[in-house]
Parts: sequence; structure tokens; C-alpha cells
Amino acid sequence: MTDAPVAIRGERASDRGAIARLTTEAFRTAPHAGGNEAAIIDELRNAGALAISLVAEQGEALVGHVAFSEIAIDGEVRGWFGLGPVSVLPDRQGAGVGAALIEAGLQRLREDGAAGCVVLGDPAYYPRFGFAVQPELVLPGVPEEYFMALAFDGAAPRGEVAYHPAFAD
Repeated sequence: MTDAPVAIRGERASDRGAIARLTTEAFRTAPHAGGNEAAIIDELRNAGALAISLVAEQGEALVGHVAFSEIAIDGEVRGWFGLGPVSVLPDRQGAGVGAALIEAGLQRLREDGAAGCVVLGDPAYYPRFGFAVQPELVLPGVPEEYFMALAFDGAAPRGEVAYHPAFAD
């Protein structure tokens, strides 16, 4: 891989195939992967539910991607978003690409006036971005320590979270 700097930018239509390939490769050996992560991104995009889609570009190659989509809390849209999937090519994992994508996406959400963001993920990784378990905000069927929230202004709401139906497939 080149030593070129990594640049974060918005997804372009011409990136879609590369995003699908890098997402599939990134999750190929992940312990909790469902094997459908690329399909989730495509379905969110096709449904107009992909609120933020950022890529990490190094030289001419895409090396990472992050998606954010709106969530519902107790059946209501409240300006909260879900982070994920986040994908980084295996040979670039551990180099800060994922962190840069997540930080850029969270900043974009704040600038757009979002109320907060949730993530289903590794409790050893996501607290560095400000995510924390909020016992009053739940994702049914998931161990509490793996579901975290980050309120941008004020406290996290109470209720049951539902991701876009693309995540259920």
C-alpha cells in the first residue's frame, strides 16, 4: 500500500462498486460479521436512508467506508442516527482509518444538527469517541455492553431503538 495520506470525502456514485468490495473484504473474517454488510449499505442507499456515506481514499484506492442512517426510538424519528457499518481493508486496519472515518461522520452529524448517535459494537473501541452504555436506551436482543449512545446536546433519550429494515435482512 502506498504511503500517500488518507483523505476522507463523501461517497460518489462511481465509488459504489469499490465500497461493496472493500466492505465484503473488511468483514470477511470479522468474528461477528453477518456476511451481508455490503448489502445493508446498498439497501440503505437504494431506500434513500443512507444519511452519511464517507470513504477513506489513499492514493487512487478506497481503503475504508462508514455509513450513518437514521434510527427510530419508540417508533419515532428524533434526530438520532446509527453508526455502521464501518469498513476498513484488512491491511489498513489498526492504522487509524476507521477512527478518522468515524470522527468525520460524527462531526458531520453535529454540523447537521443531529441529536445523537448510537452504535452496536466493541465496548473496548467505541468509548474513545464518546459512546457509552445508556441503560435507558435499548436495542432488543443485544447485550447491554455492546450497544452505546452519544448524545450531542443533552441526555440520551429513553426508549427502544430500531434500525432501518435493511439491518434486519
